[in-house]
Amino acid sequence: MSNRILLVDDDALLRRSLAFSLEQAGYSVNTAATAEDALSLARRAPPDLILLDIGLPGIDGLEALKTIQREFDVPVIFLTARRRELDEIVGLELGASDYITKPFNTDVLLARVKVALRHTVTDEHADEDALTVGDLVINPAAHVVTVDDRVIELPPREFDLLHALALDAGRVVSIDDLLARVWGAEFLGEPQVVYVHIRWLREILENDPQNPHRIVTVRGVGYKLEPQ
Repeated sequence: MSNRILLVDDDALLRRSLAFSLEQAGYSVNTAATAEDALSLARRAPPDLILLDIGLPGIDGLEALKTIQREFDVPVIFLTARRRELDEIVGLELGASDYITKPFNTDVLLARVKVALRHTVTDEHADEDALTVGDLVINPAAHVVTVDDRVIELPPREFDLLHALALDAGRVVSIDDLLARVWGAEFLGEPQVVYVHIRWLREILENDPQNPHRIVTVRGVGYKLEPQ
């Protein structure tokens, strides 16, 4: 059964051409021109992934994402014509899986879709042992993180990022390594994706996110996870 993608954009030409490309790649596609129509569609036919334009008429993409998060457990990739970094960072911190700036190469978008869907698949054979880094325990099979025996809720991407750091706890992991392990080779050369998610992880895990002791920056190299 093919993955169902919901494409939300008020540009009719883009909707038609992108829907065609996605269907050619083997996906089932529903489209909507507004967030309101998209939410109605999603409730009738829950998607596996949502491609969401930020600059929608009526409810914009950033606002729509809040409703999507409340009602659906699916990855969201923002489509944005706005090049301001603030939109991108706000979008990711709200919980979007990724963003891509218009105009984009369709092959690049298809690669991003594939990566996002790959992260939603449960690995039925996951039997890795829990990783313990000081008071932090990561159980990959159960997808659970505890700090000092307190369960911490992490979105899938943040969980994968923390897991990648924990596998090399106490050692520096380069930004390119993190991109390759967590996002896939398609993201190499986009370090801002790592910066945003590291900052979000620190907001959750650090006592003082502005002065982190658990996830430490090694300037010009990468990050390392230190036991506490």
